[in-house]
Amino acid sequence: MSKERKNNKDKNKEKKGRNGLILILVLLVALAILIGLTVYLMKNQTNKDENTLAYTDLIHEINNQNVESVEMTTGSTTAKVKLKNEEEEKTTIVPNVESFMDLLQTKVEEGNEIELIQKPRSIISQLPSLIISFLPTAIMLALFIMLFKMQGLGEKGKVYDDTERKTKVRFDDVAGLEEEKQEMMEIVDFLKRPEKYTKMGARVPKGVLLYGKPGTGKTLIAKAIAGEADVPFISMSGSEFIEMFAGLGASRVRKLFEKARKLAPCIVFIDEIDAIGSRRTSNSGAETENNQTLNQLLVEMDGFGSEETIIVLAATNRPEMLDKALLRPGRFDRRITIPAPDLKGRLEILKIHSKDKKLAEDVNLESIAEDTAGFTGAELENILNEAAITATKNKHEDIENEDIEEAVKKVTVGLEKRERKYSDKDKKLTAYHEAGHAVVSRYLPTQTNVKEISIIPRGVAGGYTMYKSDEDKYYISKTEMQEKLVALLGGRAAEKLVLNDISTGASNDIEVATEIARDMVTKYGMSDKLGPIDFQGKEPYEMQMFGENIGDKIGEEVKELINAAYNRAISLLQEHRDKLDAIATELLQHEKINEEEFDRFFEE
Repeated sequence: MSKERKNNKDKNKEKKGRNGLILILVLLVALAILIGLTVYLMKNQTNKDENTLAYTDLIHEINNQNVESVEMTTGSTTAKVKLKNEEEEKTTIVPNVESFMDLLQTKVEEGNEIELIQKPRSIISQLPSLIISFLPTAIMLALFIMLFKMQGLGEKGKVYDDTERKTKVRFDDVAGLEEEKQEMMEIVDFLKRPEKYTKMGARVPKGVLLYGKPGTGKTLIAKAIAGEADVPFISMSGSEFIEMFAGLGASRVRKLFEKARKLAPCIVFIDEIDAIGSRRTSNSGAETENNQTLNQLLVEMDGFGSEETIIVLAATNRPEMLDKALLRPGRFDRRITIPAPDLKGRLEILKIHSKDKKLAEDVNLESIAEDTAGFTGAELENILNEAAITATKNKHEDIENEDIEEAVKKVTVGLEKRERKYSDKDKKLTAYHEAGHAVVSRYLPTQTNVKEISIIPRGVAGGYTMYKSDEDKYYISKTEMQEKLVALLGGRAAEKLVLNDISTGASNDIEVATEIARDMVTKYGMSDKLGPIDFQGKEPYEMQMFGENIGDKIGEEVKELINAAYNRAISLLQEHRDKLDAIATELLQHEKINEEEFDRFFEE
């Protein structure tokens, strides 16, 4: 039965797709016919102009008895005239057919030898004009049909509304979110046994907002809730509500919740809700359409009856963009942060995604989890997938450690480009630049150990320095951020110190360093001169309360942080110039240095 329903669903989708394709083809054919007829008629009109006889000239020729025959079709105002002593017929537009016919009859009675030919009206002869007159109407009708279909949800909004089509994702398929799953179990219980809570006088939550970085598993955990609760799951993206026609967004919201009420108890999941739930404005145009869609969503969430067990799950990675009216209790009652997984969570995620992978016996998933601090579930899945592709390309029987390491580099830095050729000067500059990063980091207590240095280009980078990321950090100290600036500027400092010149290779380092310094001053309040004040995102009139020229003072503090970090990097490299030269020389000879090789430079 399941296969039969699935086949029916596939057939319906194929049928709808064919119908849409046929409609488009019909419109294109109709347009081609219209263009062809227009060209044909224009061409004929050009030919007609050469053989046209003015009506006054025709009367003159009739009076001079120079007309041999006149042919007219019933109901037409066009007459074909054959003049004596001329082979080709001429065409005349008759302004008043009845008067003209009376004139011809009189001339014939007076002895004028004119052959009057009257032809019956033919449908075929009218076909071009009928097609041209009806075609605009047909096109408009087709557009209205398409617009009418767009008013509904159509194929948008996946609905798993029967036993066979319910989502099969369970909480066991979600790793690294143990506390969040415990919170979600209450939602499952609400959906399964709502009467237990209503008897106690509790109100079932109407909405749950999931927010976190992209790839942390917001959509996956929403599907798991529906799977655990064994209820229909309606999924739709926020961007699908917004179309080019005004009013469609609000219409789709109404239809979505009409469907939900029919399927209750159920879950409505709106992914990327910030597309329709962003703060309302007084602007016109597209902003007005967004406002109408959001207003309709607010009305629908307020309109749930106590007997309707419908829970709205929404996901976003930009909760600060959402309208406050959407976040108040009674709409989205609960807000749950979905963080990047910790070490234990990363290990569980790797175990799930490695079930269908052929891993070599020496592959240690725990070691991979330790080296991928800050990675999301989607990134970890992508690493294992890239490792499988790399192993296949290298003709390995199993996925080996080197395949996984290559996958991590490919995901984080980019594809290795060994074939790229560059000059010895550029190669030396890259070697000292990357060695500068590594040496400076070595003497900064808060920075992590160097894992690998390479001057082989990857992605857009001419070389890279990778660090071990074996610690999950939730807070970053001021000292650590200051030393991060020093490490970032170590490459530029090495260029200046050794080559007495600077290059564009440090552009990304400078960009990241400037952003960190700006956040330290404007976001985290780490400036001794300006104090613990949040300047970020303030309007100009709000900044005035902090005094005159506050923007200049912020700029001076950012500049001071950058300059101090740069000077410290220069100082460290001058002090350990022998290490810098030795590592750069090794890179020029072998292009890569791993962690063990790097540590040997500092053993003595």
